[in-house]
Amino acid sequence: MKNLITCLILFSALPVSQPGEWTRPQPISVTPAQNLFIITIDGFRWQEIYTGADANLISDPESTPDTATMKTLYWSENAEERRKKLMPFFWNVIGKKGQLLGNRKFDNKVNTANIYRFSYPGYNEIFTGHTDISVSSNRRKNNDNVNVLEWLNNKEEYKGKVAVFTSWNVFPYILNGERNDLLINSGYSNMEEEGSEGQHLINAVQNTAVQTKGETRYDQLTFLTAKEYIQKQQPKVVYIGLGETDEFAHQGRYDLYLEQANKIDRMIAELWHFIQTTPGYRDNTTLLITTDHGRGSRDSKWTSHSTFIRGSSQTWIGLLGPGVEAKGEVKEDQQFYQNQIAGMIAQLVGEEFGSDTRSTVSSSR
Repeated sequence: MKNLITCLILFSALPVSQPGEWTRPQPISVTPAQNLFIITIDGFRWQEIYTGADANLISDPESTPDTATMKTLYWSENAEERRKKLMPFFWNVIGKKGQLLGNRKFDNKVNTANIYRFSYPGYNEIFTGHTDISVSSNRRKNNDNVNVLEWLNNKEEYKGKVAVFTSWNVFPYILNGERNDLLINSGYSNMEEEGSEGQHLINAVQNTAVQTKGETRYDQLTFLTAKEYIQKQQPKVVYIGLGETDEFAHQGRYDLYLEQANKIDRMIAELWHFIQTTPGYRDNTTLLITTDHGRGSRDSKWTSHSTFIRGSSQTWIGLLGPGVEAKGEVKEDQQFYQNQIAGMIAQLVGEEFGSDTRSTVSSSR
């Protein structure tokens, strides 16, 4: 009886209709670029994107031990000023030249379609376009669903030009590296040096300086590994999955969560500067930035996310590139779902992934 009740509760959380069936899918207006960089910031809430540091959490000594310093860095009474302090690249560049979706204050919504609202199901949706109810844990199990990255890598134009760099070491299973020949560097696995002094140093740091190696590599090492490869090999499609924001949130450290978000904003700014100063990438590359799930919105629940924690399905999307209309903070009443992103990824490089609505970029009003 308990199992039956649990199942009924879970299924009651599902949308009445599958995303994309509310209205005829309407593709977003973009001109495809030749290159695409995808970045995910694990478990990073829309609230911090759009309103900056939370007033209660930044003032709570349990969540933010040094409240004075954190307030000096990230606090303002004005929400727009707060968000600029926390994510200056997001708001000074993407917020002016690109698009930011998911500010629920304007009923512009992005949600997970899966009922579980944690990482493996979220990344499955992002990259396969399918809401698979059997993908229900973070267990290291090879994903049966075909993902858009391997699909692109199988095309002649992109063969050997798709690369993945992630902090969380479960991605080889999420993207099923055993089934395909995607380049996937995850966790504390070393990258082949191939005469690269920079990669030699990164590997040395991973092997000797990092004493305790968990499931999630330091984001800075993931970013440096990705950038070194991009500089040497110039791939067309790159995915960089960053994970420390979620780690710090689960630890209940709001100060470290904010600091890591700010560091990631600087990493993305550095990457964009490289793109815009490198022939072949300049004015020919799109950034797509998003997250795998939301998390609780109340003080006591912000550290966690699940089916039963309100706010866990609430996500966001950022877009920047030569073919992206400069709308900035999108304030239209719209509903997007996470399982539409795989189609968006393909669309941003001029391809069409799948034939059903779950792999089509659309908006529902």
